[in-house]
Amino acid sequence: MQKMSFTIGMLLLGFVTTAQAEEGWIELFNGKDLSGWTQKNGTAKYEVKDGTIVGTTNTGSPNSFLCTDEEYGDFELEFDVKVHDRLNSGVQIRSQTKGNTNDGRVNGPQVEIEAGEAEAGYIYGEATGRGWLTPEERLKKHKNFKSGEWNHYRVIAKGPRIQTFINGVQIEDLTDEPIYKTHPKGFIGLQVHGIGKDQGPYDVAWKNIKLKKLND
Repeated sequence: MQKMSFTIGMLLLGFVTTAQAEEGWIELFNGKDLSGWTQKNGTAKYEVKDGTIVGTTNTGSPNSFLCTDEEYGDFELEFDVKVHDRLNSGVQIRSQTKGNTNDGRVNGPQVEIEAGEAEAGYIYGEATGRGWLTPEERLKKHKNFKSGEWNHYRVIAKGPRIQTFINGVQIEDLTDEPIYKTHPKGFIGLQVHGIGKDQGPYDVAWKNIKLKKLND
Protein backbone atom coordinates (compact mmCIF):
# COMPACT_ATOMS: atom_id res chain seq x y z
CA MET A 1 0.00 0.00 0.00
CA GLN A 2 2.80 2.38 0.93
CA LYS A 3 4.64 1.47 -2.28
CA MET A 4 1.53 2.21 -4.34
CA SER A 5 1.01 5.57 -2.58
CA PHE A 6 4.64 6.47 -3.25
CA THR A 7 4.29 5.54 -6.93
CA ILE A 8 1.11 7.61 -7.30
CA GLY A 9 2.79 10.53 -5.54
CA MET A 10 5.78 10.40 -7.89
CA LEU A 11 3.49 10.26 -10.91
CA LEU A 12 1.56 13.30 -9.69
CA LEU A 13 4.80 15.17 -9.02
CA GLY A 14 6.02 14.34 -12.51
CA PHE A 15 2.73 15.53 -14.00
CA VAL A 16 2.92 18.86 -12.15
CA THR A 17 6.55 19.38 -13.13
CA THR A 18 5.76 18.60 -16.77
CA ALA A 19 2.75 20.92 -16.75
CA GLN A 20 4.84 23.78 -15.37
CA ALA A 21 7.51 23.17 -18.00
CA GLU A 22 4.87 23.19 -20.73
CA GLU A 23 3.63 26.53 -19.49
CA GLY A 24 7.12 27.88 -20.15
CA TRP A 25 7.97 29.22 -16.70
CA ILE A 26 11.64 29.58 -15.78
CA GLU A 27 12.68 29.66 -12.13
CA LEU A 28 15.23 32.50 -11.95
CA PHE A 29 16.17 31.69 -8.34
CA ASN A 30 16.81 28.11 -7.21
CA GLY A 31 16.18 28.84 -3.54
CA LYS A 32 19.65 27.62 -2.54
CA ASP A 33 22.32 29.95 -3.92
CA LEU A 34 22.88 32.88 -6.28
CA SER A 35 23.76 30.84 -9.35
CA GLY A 36 22.83 32.76 -12.49
CA TRP A 37 23.06 36.14 -10.75
CA THR A 38 25.87 38.74 -10.61
CA GLN A 39 26.09 41.88 -8.49
CA LYS A 40 26.58 45.13 -10.38
CA ASN A 41 27.26 48.50 -8.71
CA GLY A 42 27.33 49.17 -4.99
CA THR A 43 28.45 47.19 -1.96
CA ALA A 44 25.13 46.10 -0.47
CA LYS A 45 25.18 42.50 0.72
CA TYR A 46 23.13 39.85 -1.08
CA GLU A 47 22.72 36.40 0.46
CA VAL A 48 20.34 33.46 0.53
CA LYS A 49 18.37 32.98 3.76
CA ASP A 50 15.61 30.40 4.23
CA GLY A 51 14.91 30.13 0.50
CA THR A 52 14.89 33.88 -0.12
CA ILE A 53 17.31 36.39 -1.58
CA VAL A 54 18.01 39.03 1.09
CA GLY A 55 19.67 42.33 0.19
CA THR A 56 21.03 44.45 3.06
CA THR A 57 22.10 48.08 2.82
CA ASN A 58 25.66 49.26 3.37
CA THR A 59 26.05 52.86 4.51
CA GLY A 60 27.87 54.99 1.95
CA SER A 61 27.18 52.61 -0.92
CA PRO A 62 25.41 53.79 -4.08
CA ASN A 63 22.48 51.78 -5.41
CA SER A 64 23.32 48.09 -5.71
CA PHE A 65 21.82 45.55 -8.10
CA LEU A 66 21.85 41.75 -8.19
CA CYS A 67 21.31 40.96 -11.86
CA THR A 68 20.47 37.91 -13.94
CA ASP A 69 23.28 36.71 -16.17
CA GLU A 70 20.75 36.16 -18.96
CA GLU A 71 18.94 38.95 -20.79
CA TYR A 72 15.23 38.99 -21.56
CA GLY A 73 13.06 40.94 -24.02
CA ASP A 74 9.33 40.20 -23.99
CA PHE A 75 8.28 38.32 -20.87
CA GLU A 76 5.95 37.85 -17.95
CA LEU A 77 7.71 38.10 -14.57
CA GLU A 78 6.37 37.17 -11.14
CA PHE A 79 7.98 37.47 -7.71
CA ASP A 80 7.20 38.00 -4.05
CA VAL A 81 8.91 40.79 -2.12
CA LYS A 82 9.05 42.15 1.42
CA VAL A 83 10.88 45.40 2.22
CA HIS A 84 11.76 47.37 5.33
CA ASP A 85 9.35 50.27 5.81
CA ARG A 86 12.19 52.81 5.55
CA LEU A 87 13.86 51.36 2.46
CA ASN A 88 13.04 52.18 -1.15
CA SER A 89 13.77 49.39 -3.64
CA GLY A 90 12.85 48.14 -7.09
CA VAL A 91 13.31 45.51 -9.78
CA GLN A 92 15.06 46.44 -12.99
CA ILE A 93 13.72 45.00 -16.24
CA ARG A 94 15.32 45.07 -19.71
CA SER A 95 18.28 46.84 -18.12
CA GLN A 96 21.92 47.27 -19.03
CA THR A 97 25.14 48.80 -17.71
CA LYS A 98 27.04 51.68 -19.19
CA GLY A 99 29.86 50.20 -21.25
CA ASN A 100 28.42 46.71 -20.65
CA THR A 101 30.70 46.18 -17.63
CA ASN A 102 29.79 45.21 -14.06
CA ASP A 103 31.15 48.54 -12.85
CA GLY A 104 29.16 50.54 -15.43
CA ARG A 105 26.08 52.31 -14.11
CA VAL A 106 22.96 50.14 -14.22
CA ASN A 107 20.23 51.82 -16.26
CA GLY A 108 16.78 51.02 -17.60
CA PRO A 109 13.15 50.63 -16.54
CA GLN A 110 12.59 49.90 -12.86
CA VAL A 111 9.40 48.61 -11.21
CA GLU A 112 9.13 50.49 -7.92
CA ILE A 113 9.04 48.72 -4.55
CA GLU A 114 8.05 50.85 -1.57
CA ALA A 115 6.01 50.18 1.57
CA GLY A 116 3.24 52.35 2.94
CA GLU A 117 1.26 54.87 0.94
CA ALA A 118 3.69 55.31 -1.95
CA GLU A 119 4.44 54.77 -5.64
CA ALA A 120 4.95 51.00 -5.57
CA GLY A 121 4.43 49.38 -8.98
CA TYR A 122 5.02 52.46 -11.09
CA ILE A 123 7.87 52.58 -13.61
CA TYR A 124 11.00 54.64 -13.01
CA GLY A 125 13.78 55.25 -15.54
CA GLU A 126 16.83 54.33 -13.45
CA ALA A 127 19.84 56.40 -14.58
CA THR A 128 18.16 57.16 -17.91
CA GLY A 129 17.90 60.91 -17.29
CA ARG A 130 14.13 60.75 -17.59
CA GLY A 131 13.07 60.24 -13.98
CA TRP A 132 9.64 58.62 -13.76
CA LEU A 133 8.49 56.93 -16.95
CA THR A 134 4.99 56.74 -15.52
CA PRO A 135 3.32 60.05 -16.52
CA GLU A 136 2.96 62.52 -13.68
CA GLU A 137 -0.83 62.56 -13.92
CA ARG A 138 -0.90 58.80 -13.16
CA LEU A 139 1.75 58.88 -10.47
CA LYS A 140 -0.63 58.73 -7.53
CA LYS A 141 0.31 57.23 -4.17
CA HIS A 142 -1.69 54.16 -3.10
CA LYS A 143 -1.83 51.49 -0.39
CA ASN A 144 -1.86 48.29 -2.44
CA PHE A 145 1.60 47.32 -1.14
CA LYS A 146 1.22 45.79 2.35
CA SER A 147 3.88 47.02 4.79
CA GLY A 148 5.75 44.32 6.68
CA GLU A 149 4.25 41.53 4.56
CA TRP A 150 5.07 39.55 1.44
CA ASN A 151 3.65 41.20 -1.67
CA HIS A 152 3.13 39.50 -5.03
CA TYR A 153 4.23 41.35 -8.18
CA ARG A 154 3.38 40.51 -11.77
CA VAL A 155 5.07 42.36 -14.63
CA ILE A 156 4.25 41.91 -18.33
CA ALA A 157 6.66 43.46 -20.83
CA LYS A 158 5.58 43.11 -24.45
CA GLY A 159 7.09 45.45 -27.02
CA PRO A 160 6.83 49.05 -25.78
CA ARG A 161 4.05 48.13 -23.33
CA ILE A 162 4.76 47.39 -19.65
CA GLN A 163 1.97 46.33 -17.28
CA THR A 164 2.40 45.89 -13.52
CA PHE A 165 0.24 44.31 -10.83
CA ILE A 166 0.62 44.16 -7.03
CA ASN A 167 -1.36 41.55 -5.12
CA GLY A 168 -3.65 41.14 -8.13
CA VAL A 169 -4.37 44.85 -8.56
CA GLN A 170 -3.19 46.52 -11.76
CA ILE A 171 -1.00 49.52 -10.98
CA GLU A 172 0.45 50.60 -14.31
CA ASP A 173 -0.17 50.11 -18.03
CA LEU A 174 2.60 52.06 -19.74
CA THR A 175 3.40 52.30 -23.44
CA ASP A 176 6.73 54.05 -23.95
CA GLU A 177 8.30 53.83 -27.40
CA PRO A 178 11.50 55.80 -26.52
CA ILE A 179 12.49 53.52 -23.61
CA TYR A 180 11.71 50.45 -25.70
CA LYS A 181 13.97 51.77 -28.46
CA THR A 182 16.92 52.14 -26.08
CA HIS A 183 16.11 49.15 -23.84
CA PRO A 184 14.35 46.42 -25.89
CA LYS A 185 15.97 43.68 -23.80
CA GLY A 186 18.30 43.31 -20.86
CA PHE A 187 18.78 41.75 -17.44
CA ILE A 188 16.47 41.57 -14.43
CA GLY A 189 18.01 43.36 -11.43
CA LEU A 190 17.12 43.35 -7.73
CA GLN A 191 17.88 46.75 -6.24
CA VAL A 192 19.10 47.66 -2.77
CA HIS A 193 18.88 51.43 -2.61
CA GLY A 194 21.71 53.51 -1.21
CA ILE A 195 21.13 55.12 2.21
CA GLY A 196 22.44 58.18 4.01
CA LYS A 197 24.77 58.40 6.99
CA ASP A 198 23.56 57.09 10.34
CA GLN A 199 20.78 55.08 8.67
CA GLY A 200 20.07 51.37 8.49
CA PRO A 201 20.88 48.65 8.09
CA TYR A 202 17.66 47.95 6.19
CA ASP A 203 16.85 44.89 4.12
CA VAL A 204 14.64 43.70 1.29
CA ALA A 205 13.86 40.07 0.42
CA TRP A 206 12.63 38.30 -2.71
CA LYS A 207 11.35 34.78 -3.36
CA ASN A 208 9.41 32.77 -5.95
CA ILE A 209 11.08 34.64 -8.81
CA LYS A 210 9.96 33.17 -12.11
CA LEU A 211 9.73 34.32 -15.72
CA LYS A 212 7.98 33.21 -18.89
CA LYS A 213 9.26 34.36 -22.25
CA LEU A 214 6.63 35.79 -24.61
CA ASN A 215 7.56 34.93 -28.16
CA ASP A 216 4.23 35.46 -29.93
